[in-house]
Amino acid sequence: MTATLVTGIGQLVTNDPGAGRAPPLGIVEGAAVVVEDGRVAWVGAAAHAPGADRRLELEGRAVVPGFVDSHTHLVFAGDRAAEFEARCGGGTYDGGGVASTVAATRAATDSGLLALLASRVAELRAQGTTTVEIKSGYGLGVAEEARLLRLARAWTSETTYLGAHVVPAGVAREEYVRLAYGEMLAACAGYARWADVFCEPASPHAFNGDEARAVLVAARAAGLGLRVHANQLSAGPGVRLAVELGAASADHCTHLSGADVDALAGTGGSTVATLLPGAEFCTRSPFADARRLLDAGVVVALATDCNPGTCYTSSMPFVIALAVRELGMTPAEALWAATAGGAQALRREDIGRLAVGAAADMAVIDGPSYVHLAYRPGAQISRALDLAAAAAA
Repeated sequence: MTATLVTGIGQLVTNDPGAGRAPPLGIVEGAAVVVEDGRVAWVGAAAHAPGADRRLELEGRAVVPGFVDSHTHLVFAGDRAAEFEARCGGGTYDGGGVASTVAATRAATDSGLLALLASRVAELRAQGTTTVEIKSGYGLGVAEEARLLRLARAWTSETTYLGAHVVPAGVAREEYVRLAYGEMLAACAGYARWADVFCEPASPHAFNGDEARAVLVAARAAGLGLRVHANQLSAGPGVRLAVELGAASADHCTHLSGADVDALAGTGGSTVATLLPGAEFCTRSPFADARRLLDAGVVVALATDCNPGTCYTSSMPFVIALAVRELGMTPAEALWAATAGGAQALRREDIGRLAVGAAADMAVIDGPSYVHLAYRPGAQISRALDLAAAAAA
């Protein structure tokens, strides 16, 4: 087994509270990490690092756990730049634009979609993301949704069935809901780890609480974990439905009542509030109040919501900067939410932290501190550390 010593780390964020200062970040200054077989074998001060077969010198750069992007819609063709331009002129978002992406995606070949996926995943990694969740939702038919999940599985184990994204035009609502929790779910369950529903009574295209419940209960019975698009456009039943059914994450959480916040806090972190400030930025909508959630004891994650309609960004550093500027989060809280928080939203303990036994997923920052992620918004200063490429260089 070959060991690699990653050293010369000016500041290492471990997300292991016992490893260093400033819990929960567990910061180690002048640090090193030893990696064996893709796992962390040792973490600590570089001066005390054990020997290794290979050595990678980072020359004082900061290192953080690789970003965990726990909410994306990466399998699609086409774009919706015209829709974005219309919103910039005063238009609003209600979910109706999904239909144009469905048409373009259905028309694309498998090889074409895989090439697009490869490009987008590479773009994420170039900015420091090492784990990504990918949803379906742009097929809206039995074979089409199964195809998207099958293609997504080529890139991640964190795949999510989102047949209940919107009700497609020309299909009766009741008929489509039955399809989403029946034949379509059966065809897709083998390719998915999770199921999600766009629960949004304010949208004529999305699903109300009863419809969302039917899909989620069936998905849970099929062995899938649950996630919910909740309370994005207005107050509604999504957050409390997520809590009631034991969903791993309630995503968006933009319009929350006091009861919603209390419900999330009462789960003790088993249902994470995943905030998606890029969507609010791109749709000119009110931002979620992360400060309110954190002060109530809710576990918060951050993710990109990368999709062609409401947030076509793959940049977790941009999301971190938005969270600090607009959501009331500190740089430390935003980094934790983008790493350990995302891992908790995926119910993973092997990612989002750098401790012995965890995946050796690291992001390198071209700066001395993790604070530069928020301090230098828009700058390309972070990337996933590719140990194989470094060894071959």
